[in-house]
Amino acid sequence: MPRRSKGARLELRAARRDRSGNITHQATWRIRDNGRDIGTGCAANEVAAAEKKLKEYIVSKYEPKRKAQDIETIPIGDVLSIYLDVQLDVLRDRFKATEEAEDSIPAIRKFKKRIGRLNDWWGAKMLAEVDGEQCRRYAKQRGRKGGARRDLEDLRSAINYHANEGYHRGIVKVTLPSRGEPRDKWLTRSDAAKLIWICWRYREIQTVHRGERKGQKVATDKRPLRHLARFILIGVYTGTRASAIAAASPIPSIGRSYVDLERGIYYRLKQGDARTNKRQPPVPLPRRLLAHLRRWHRTAPTADHFVTYNGQAIASVKTAFKNAVQLADLGRGISPHTLRHTAATWLMQRGADPWQAAGYLGMSLDVLLNTYGHHHPHYLSDAVEKIAKHETKIERKPTENGIVSGAITGAVSTRGAQR
Repeated sequence: MPRRSKGARLELRAARRDRSGNITHQATWRIRDNGRDIGTGCAANEVAAAEKKLKEYIVSKYEPKRKAQDIETIPIGDVLSIYLDVQLDVLRDRFKATEEAEDSIPAIRKFKKRIGRLNDWWGAKMLAEVDGEQCRRYAKQRGRKGGARRDLEDLRSAINYHANEGYHRGIVKVTLPSRGEPRDKWLTRSDAAKLIWICWRYREIQTVHRGERKGQKVATDKRPLRHLARFILIGVYTGTRASAIAAASPIPSIGRSYVDLERGIYYRLKQGDARTNKRQPPVPLPRRLLAHLRRWHRTAPTADHFVTYNGQAIASVKTAFKNAVQLADLGRGISPHTLRHTAATWLMQRGADPWQAAGYLGMSLDVLLNTYGHHHPHYLSDAVEKIAKHETKIERKPTENGIVSGAITGAVSTRGAQR
């Protein structure tokens, strides 16, 4: 009876010497798997790198089946694995990141963590086991309501992709937790101005390590938050999502949001991207913002993007934005997405037509009215006027049987109530 395989494992291959005793080949780690040797290229002291190679080899050995099967026979781990491969390629293209540098991109890092959490809970289960009860158990185990919903949205997307590719037969439905109340955090105009000035004026603080001033903190000439001033201006004037602001460019190109400086039109959807439910319609730019954008382009005509840091396009401003909010002492709960809330609130406060405001912001009319409608100066104004209106005189008309009928055409007045 053949011996049972020990599985893939690392083995240190000793250094090789010639007849004179001189080393001809250094000791290296190799992967032993069922009688096969796979080189890692890692020296004896590169243990961590060799372990990484072993992990990658084990993962590559198992390829999920990509053919039509019944949902009772498909592990959810396979579904997540296929979706992870596809989405990582999309995210790498979007952020122009290599596999080695992808973990430095917050969006990629968070996506991989969500898939990891899902795999820990669902990976060993079969696709047919996805039901409302299991989804509610996952949400309870996850704890954070918003976090559970976001995770399960990824699970739903993975299953939908698997189905659309024709890899499984049968209907699988993911039950999502209810949405939380929409956030209505927004900046006043003075708050926005304060935040912009903080970003523009702030100088990096460093500690002196030598000389008489050793240990002292001094302000340098570095301005690490200045790029945020541009980001904030575009955000509050257009209500555009953060990713489209980061991609805004005066030069049309695949993967960029194009700003036509001649016509004053902002094409927010990145060229080459498919349209999604995150509406990003092209919009005309306000004169003030257009003047800023034209001036920025004149001062740096070779720049590919309007918002750059050290000459490079930005991928995210969350960390820098958080620091700026703390410096401006604006309190908690303010993020780059708050700029979108701010633009919607300002439009409503200034009495903008809701239909046009919704089109300008790229959101549905229902979402605009339900979330920001109460800021409009005419919000329920007709109802307020009618509820406080004096009662009109009652018109009395004789009827055939002599009974007098009356029609009240106004609301009950205070004077009538006193009588």
